[in-house]
Amino acid sequence: MQLLTEAVAETALIEVVRISAVPSERGVSYPGRAIAHWVEGEAEELLSLMGSLPSGAQHRCGFSPGWSVRAYGESLDLALFEAAFCFNCHEVRMHGPAVPSELETQFFDADTAPAQALLTLFRAATP
Repeated sequence: MQLLTEAVAETALIEVVRISAVPSERGVSYPGRAIAHWVEGEAEELLSLMGSLPSGAQHRCGFSPGWSVRAYGESLDLALFEAAFCFNCHEVRMHGPAVPSELETQFFDADTAPAQALLTLFRAATP
């Protein structure tokens, strides 16, 4: 998966959200409950894992993401980017001020070790 080098470097906090619905339009935050906040090593681990996700083929499921991550800079005001993951169709959708249009939709191989490790992190954070 391609991440934005500058946004990753600026990230001070990762918020993990258990998504409850899909927004009515693209580019809007995914509704849901924040289930974890990760800083320093945990945030770096998550971003590294996201960056190591190998590209994959698109599968059809209608995009029903279960979790999203929001990356915040030091000011903690506006998310640098949000990435919503669907492990059924192997799609991640990103949006935010730091996301160019060519990176908004990406596909990853959900059956690989990095993807399964990411899913394990999300499940472990879910109450």
